[in-house]
Amino acid sequence: MTLRPAPRRPGGDALRRIGHPAPAVDPADASPHAFPDGGRWRTEIPSVEGPGPLAAVLAESERLDVPVHRVSQGSGVWMLTDAEISEMVAACAERAVELCLFTGPRGTWDTGAATRTDSGGAGPRARGHDGLAGCVEDALRAARLGVRCLLVADEGVLWTLHRLRTEGVLPADTTFKVSALIGPVNPAAYAVHERLGADSLNVPADLTLAHVTEIRRVSRAPMDLYIEAPDDLGGHVRMYEAAELIRRGAPLYLKFGLSGAAGIYPYGAHLREHALATARERVRRGRLVLDLLARHGADDGMSPLGSRDPGPLVRFPSDTA
Repeated sequence: MTLRPAPRRPGGDALRRIGHPAPAVDPADASPHAFPDGGRWRTEIPSVEGPGPLAAVLAESERLDVPVHRVSQGSGVWMLTDAEISEMVAACAERAVELCLFTGPRGTWDTGAATRTDSGGAGPRARGHDGLAGCVEDALRAARLGVRCLLVADEGVLWTLHRLRTEGVLPADTTFKVSALIGPVNPAAYAVHERLGADSLNVPADLTLAHVTEIRRVSRAPMDLYIEAPDDLGGHVRMYEAAELIRRGAPLYLKFGLSGAAGIYPYGAHLREHALATARERVRRGRLVLDLLARHGADDGMSPLGSRDPGPLVRFPSDTA
């Protein structure tokens, strides 16, 4: 069997010719984990807010040959009709793409003025019993319509939905994805979210490579990371780090966000043209990242399309109140 050469580091050959030193790669930094299918990375297109933007993403991904494992939505289940959700479920099923919808009310759109102060208050978390109950209602409705991945931005909502999954109220194959809006920033917090029921965790796009390695030393739960982040999450563009992020962060979802674009949450028809244009550009950004990985010989290890299993994860006892 012919072994594939090690990935080429950006600019490495040219810099060596002029004697410029490059930091050594430490094998100890590499993640020992992978998805159950053996893959080390998958792809995600975020901010796919309805059937129209989804159709644009699927068409553009076919045109540009960008493999898509998951699409996620940010406005919430409550911003979609049953017919719209059913249309998105059917379109994703036809292409073996996982559909992830956000759950319900959150503080940033609630009556609490503190979320609009410099401190941010409690941020996007569900406020009070009614906020929690709204998220549960969204989860039950989405599951009834065939959605099997739900996005959460509150630790209490996550734990509650996990307990409902354990009790069979939600389907056993439902997965929960922690939003970048509350993404853990240290290994202990990451492990706690996993134990609360998370199957996939967004971490802030500004975590360093060392931070990613530290997290992987305590948890194998899949990580989601914006290779390009929207402006309200920092606007970071980390394309040249994609290979190293995979090496350190696997199993990893590469999220193709978009900086320099106006926000679209909560989405409605008044934002349709903007949503369609940004949806297509997110896919193109994905093509740029995949091309870069290929040029450096670092594009192997992708999960098969249609894969969504996070593998066995560690949980708190579900009978804990």
